[in-house]
Amino acid sequence: MESLTLTKFSLSLCYCITVLIIFQTRHVHSFPRTNPNQDFVDAHNAARAEVGVGPITWNHTVAAYAQNYANQRVNNCEMEHSGGPYGENLAEGYESMTGEDAVKFWVTEKANYDYSTNSCVGDECLHYTQVVWRNSVHLGCARAKCRNDWMFVICNYDPPGNYEGERPY
Repeated sequence: MESLTLTKFSLSLCYCITVLIIFQTRHVHSFPRTNPNQDFVDAHNAARAEVGVGPITWNHTVAAYAQNYANQRVNNCEMEHSGGPYGENLAEGYESMTGEDAVKFWVTEKANYDYSTNSCVGDECLHYTQVVWRNSVHLGCARAKCRNDWMFVICNYDPPGNYEGERPY
């Protein structure tokens, strides 16, 4: 009888552990990322990989610069470049605009870039070329909610890109 009770207890314990593992496995992906800046990095690296450019990495110094500037824009959310030492892309969108959304928006300009002539065709393409600029290896981005409920998004790149006459990749 004691052996049967021990077996039932062991089976119950195994069942509880299995349920716990399944619960954790099913819910681990629903939690927010531990690094909220990874969406910026992943979106940049996806665009860079498409054209054979190496990955860009997060840089806390560049990110602090971006956050400082984003915080300065909250009063009016105007799309003014900082004039700082880094390459820079700006975006503005509704409150829910994520880092990934901003990068995907800049990458839509890919269609306007003509590699053979190294020029923009028709519309703007310099946001895209900065995203994929091969020599830019450090990234820092920030978002700030403006008083008008829009989201101001900035990414800074080190070293900067978009040098006239040079190809991004």
